[in-house]
Amino acid sequence: MRQLIDPQSSLTRAAPPRNTQAHESAVGHVTGRASYTDDLHQPAGLLHLAVGLSPSASGRITRLDLAAVRTAPGVVRVLTAADIPGHNEVGAVFPGDPLLAEDSVRYHGQPIFAVVASSLRAARQAVTKAIIEIDDAAPLLDPVEAIATHQTVLPKHVQRREHNRVVVAEEQRDKPLARLESAPLQVAGELFIGGQEHFYLEGQIAMAEPWEDDGIRVLTSTQHPSEVQKLVAEVLALPLHAVVAEVRRMGGGFGGKESQAAAVGVMAALAVVTTGRPVKFRMPRETDMKVTGKRHPFHNRYQVGFDHSGVIQAARIELIGDCGHSPDLSAGVVDRAMFHASNAYYLGDSLVIGHRAKTNTASNTAFRGFGGPQGMLPIENAIDDIARTLNLDPLEVRKRNFYAPGRDVTHYGQQVEQHLILPLVEQLERDSDYRTRRQQIAAYNRTSPIIKRGLALTPVQFGISFTAPHLNQGGAMLRIYTDGSVLANHGGTEMGQGLHTKVCQVVARELGIALDDVRISATRTDKIPNTSPTAASSGADINAMAARRAALTLKERLFEFARRHYDLEEGTLALEDNALTATTLAGAPFRLAWAELIQQAYLNRISLAAEGFYATPKIGYDPTTARGRPFFYYAYGAAATEVEIDTLSGEHRVRRVDILHDVGDSLNPAIDRGQIEGGYIQGLGWLTTEELKWNERGQLMTSGPSTYKIPAYSDAPIDFRVSLLSGHPNSEATIYRSKAVGEPPLMLAISAWAALRDAIASLDGYRSNPRLNTPATPEQVLLACQAMRAQVANQAAAAPSEELP
Repeated sequence: MRQLIDPQSSLTRAAPPRNTQAHESAVGHVTGRASYTDDLHQPAGLLHLAVGLSPSASGRITRLDLAAVRTAPGVVRVLTAADIPGHNEVGAVFPGDPLLAEDSVRYHGQPIFAVVASSLRAARQAVTKAIIEIDDAAPLLDPVEAIATHQTVLPKHVQRREHNRVVVAEEQRDKPLARLESAPLQVAGELFIGGQEHFYLEGQIAMAEPWEDDGIRVLTSTQHPSEVQKLVAEVLALPLHAVVAEVRRMGGGFGGKESQAAAVGVMAALAVVTTGRPVKFRMPRETDMKVTGKRHPFHNRYQVGFDHSGVIQAARIELIGDCGHSPDLSAGVVDRAMFHASNAYYLGDSLVIGHRAKTNTASNTAFRGFGGPQGMLPIENAIDDIARTLNLDPLEVRKRNFYAPGRDVTHYGQQVEQHLILPLVEQLERDSDYRTRRQQIAAYNRTSPIIKRGLALTPVQFGISFTAPHLNQGGAMLRIYTDGSVLANHGGTEMGQGLHTKVCQVVARELGIALDDVRISATRTDKIPNTSPTAASSGADINAMAARRAALTLKERLFEFARRHYDLEEGTLALEDNALTATTLAGAPFRLAWAELIQQAYLNRISLAAEGFYATPKIGYDPTTARGRPFFYYAYGAAATEVEIDTLSGEHRVRRVDILHDVGDSLNPAIDRGQIEGGYIQGLGWLTTEELKWNERGQLMTSGPSTYKIPAYSDAPIDFRVSLLSGHPNSEATIYRSKAVGEPPLMLAISAWAALRDAIASLDGYRSNPRLNTPATPEQVLLACQAMRAQVANQAAAAPSEELP
C-alpha cells in the first residue's frame, strides 16, 4: 500500500511493542506455500461439480429437461432435489433456503440442479445444455415497496426508551414520541445505503470425500465448521458424528463464509454419497457473486429533535433491511443495526424500528460489521444536519451528544460503563490538527470554484458479542509432547485476521515457552465440537480465552507435580524463559528446563493434555421486551478523513486519514494495526466505489471485477496515519484486557462519506447538507453537487433584489 507518511505519523515508530509477533502463516502467504482448499492433495478419482442456475428471479418451474446434460461428455451424475435423502434445507437459523430449487425459484441465479463430472471443464460445459422453462412472475426488488406490501422474511422489531426507561409493553412501542414532537428544532431525512460483495480472494469452495465407517469428510473454506457439519448431516440424513468438517485457513471471509459456505459443502457431500467418490465444488467468481448474498442494503429514515445548542432530545429511526428471498442471518443483522442506531450518542427519548424486507435477490448475509455500519449512518447524517442548521462545526455537535455519565443508557437498556469516546476523540482532534485544518480547508474552498475539499471526524462505538447469546462460547485443547513442543487446537477459524497467531501467543505466554514451540492445527469438528462461527469480532475473545484456560489447567497440573517431586515451596513456582523456576523447601533457588520438566512429568504419568472452555459472562437480551445487555463491552475508535472532489465530474480522492483506535491492551499491535488499516479501506470501498446493480429482471449486472470496483492501490489514502489508544485496558476481564479489532475499524470509513458531504456542502457556504446515498460514487457525488448548485441558484432567484435609487 502506498503511504506518504508525515514525519510525525505514528506509523514511523521504530521499536515495535514487545508482544508484536509475525502472523503464523506470513511466510506461507508471501511465498505461496500456504495451502488453501483448492491447493490440497487431490484424492484419486476426484470428481468436479457445477450448478445450473435459475434464469429467472421469480416464478414457477414448468419444464426442466436435463437429458442433454446427462449425456454430455464426462458427466457422471446429475443431481436434483429428488436426490436429497434428508432435508432440502440449508438455512442458517430459519428455514427458507433449499439446497436445490424444486417447484419454483425466488432469485436469479438460484441453483436448480448440479452436475458431477470427471473434470471441472466438463461439469461447467454440461450445465449449459439444460432446458429450463419458468412461468415468470414480476420480481420484487424494492425493499421499501416490500415493507409497504407486508413482504417480510421475519416480523419487525421495535426498541423504545422514554422518560429514562425502556418501554417493554409491545403495544406501547409504536406510539409517537411526545418529546420529539415538542422539541425546539427538528431535522428529518432518508438515506439509501448500498450493499457490498465480500469479494474474498478465495471464492466459495469445498472438497468432500468418503470417510471411514460410512462417514463424510468435508474440507471447506468456512467460518463456521459446525454449521457445515450440521447441515451436511441433515441433508444427508446422517448423525453428526458421521460428518467431519475441517478448515485450515481461508483466503478471506468477511462474513460471506459464515452461513453460505455451508451449502457449498453440502452440495459436495451430496455428490459424494451419490457417486461414492471424492468431489470438489469450486465456484467461479461470476457464479459465486450471483448465488451468494451480500451485505444488506438498507433504506433508512430518521427524525431527530434537538435544542438550540444541538443537544439531541429525541429521535425516531426506522431501518429497512433488504434481506433477499430468505431469512438467513437477517434477524441478527437488523437487530445489530438497531443496537447501533445511536452509535456513540445519547438519543434521549428514542424509537428505533427495524424491518426485514423480502425481495427476489440472493439472501443477504453477514458482512464485517453485521448491520452495525448500516445502523450508524442515519444518526451521523442527522448530526451533520443539526450542525448545518445551527451553523456549528459537526465535531462540536458530536461531542455535545456523546454518551457520558448520567447520559449513558442506550435505547435498549444497556449502560455504557467505559466512557472513552470523548477523551479519544479529543486526543485525535489534537493529533490530527483538526481545528487548524478545518480553517485552512474553508479558506481553500472560498478561492477554489471547482475543486473542493472536505474534512470530517466521526466516532465508532461498537458492541462486542454475538447478539444470539448461545453463540458466545468456545473450546480449545492443548497437547504437550515429550520433547516439550505444544500442539494447540480451538474452535475458531483463520481467514487471515491472525487469530491462530494470537492463540499461539497466549499459550506460549501462559506456559512460559517460545512462540516457535507452539503449533496450531486445522479446525476440525471431531476435535472441538459445537463450535461457534468465527464472527462478531469475538474470535480471540472466546477462543484465546478457552486456550488460556486449557494452558492454566496444564500449568497447575505441572506445578503440583513439580512441587511434590522436587520439594518446592508452594507459591514460588513460575514458568518463564522455557524453564520452571521456584524455591526449594530448603530455601535454595531451583530451575528446570521446560523440556526436562515435561519429560519427567511424562515418566511420572502426568497427563499432558487438557481442554479449555469459555462462555462470555454478563450478556443477555430479551427481544420480547427489547431490553437487555447484548454486548459484553464496547470498542471505540475515531477517524479524521480529508477528501478532495471535482465538482464538475464527481471524481474524488482521500487526501489524508488520521485514526485513533481502542484495542484495550493489544494482544498483537502489528496484527491489530493491519486490521484497522484493512477495515478502513474495506469500509471506504463500501461507501464510495462498490456498487451493486440489478436489472429489472432481478439479474445481478455487477458480477465480476470489470463491473464491480473494490478499492485499488490508487484508492488508498495518500497520507495514512494509524495510532492505537494506549493506557486504557478493557474494563471487562477479557483475554489480557484486550479488545476485539475485527469489525469496528470498518466503520471508521464513515468519516470519508461525511467528509464528502462536507466538501459538497461548501458549495452552499455550509448552510445545508446534501443528500448523498451510498456508495458515493463519482456519479452520486456529481448529482449531489448539481443539486446543491441548483438549490443555491433557486435561493438567489427567490431572494428580493435591491431596488436602484
